[in-house]
Amino acid sequence: MSVKPEAASALFAGPFALATLSAPESPAFPALVTPDAQVTDLRSALADTGLSVRGLLDDWDAVAPRLAALAVDDAAARRPLAEFRVHAPVEPRQVFQSGANYRQHVIDLHVAHRAPDDGRPEAERRAEAAGIMDRRAAEDLPYVFIGLPSALTGPYDDVVLPAWAEKPDWELELAAVIGRPAHRVSVQEALDHVAGYTIANDLTDRATVFRRDMPQIGTDWLRSKNAPGFTPLGPWIVPAASIANPDDLRLTLRLNGETMQDESTKDMIFSVARMVSYASRTARLLPGDLVLTGSPAGNGMHWGRLLRDGDVMDASITGLGAQRTRCVAEAAR
Repeated sequence: MSVKPEAASALFAGPFALATLSAPESPAFPALVTPDAQVTDLRSALADTGLSVRGLLDDWDAVAPRLAALAVDDAAARRPLAEFRVHAPVEPRQVFQSGANYRQHVIDLHVAHRAPDDGRPEAERRAEAAGIMDRRAAEDLPYVFIGLPSALTGPYDDVVLPAWAEKPDWELELAAVIGRPAHRVSVQEALDHVAGYTIANDLTDRATVFRRDMPQIGTDWLRSKNAPGFTPLGPWIVPAASIANPDDLRLTLRLNGETMQDESTKDMIFSVARMVSYASRTARLLPGDLVLTGSPAGNGMHWGRLLRDGDVMDASITGLGAQRTRCVAEAAR
């Protein structure tokens, strides 16, 4: 679908963002989008007919200044964003996902899953959980696992709920987009390797997170998180230079107009820099790769209300814009 933003408000922070767009019956192309919803086709502007957003990120240090100049060039050819379909902004080679990274969320889980014989007051159990979180932040490591690029879909596309998914749930997350190869980088160096940020909704089928046939194996992220379209991404990549502090952004997800998640990235146990650095300890992060940073409290399991046919999710993060996705049951489709 195309997007028709309100002209009265800026779409995102900063002078420009990167998007992948398409006109009807035409191939997708890399685009520079300005906050007033105007689009420049970067294939023409940079004289490269085979260009993609990932190609831009492969040469980000050289390209970023050219894009900044293009964003304020009054002579640049522009067309209204509303004429185009918005796709996921990048096709990454690798997707790094994470869990249990929001303090309040993990405390809630700790309290909810108390032992049957634990009769202590909730306040005492919360204080215990808070202490555990403090120790984890100081001494432990992030929890990172691998997702599939094939699970990505656009920020306004329908999300198909597979017939086998008994408990589909939402997980709004800040995603860092790599712009410079990173391997074994320190926490202090990590953000130098981030080109920008975007919005991800990392859907999960709670019924298949844990293997029923072989519980000793543990989690099954392939089954529970990687159905086609289970990760709406975008609408665009906002350059890191336009985001003053990724560890102080507001995430909000509304389901059919009702607020379900509303939290700041300040509540993260491990910062964006620590997440990127940790992932790079083992893997070599490549331009265009995504590092998802976990989801705050307010998932469907918390509310006792999971996704179903016809639900509409509106997700936003400070400075990064917003996405709207409608859930469609596989059978209904």
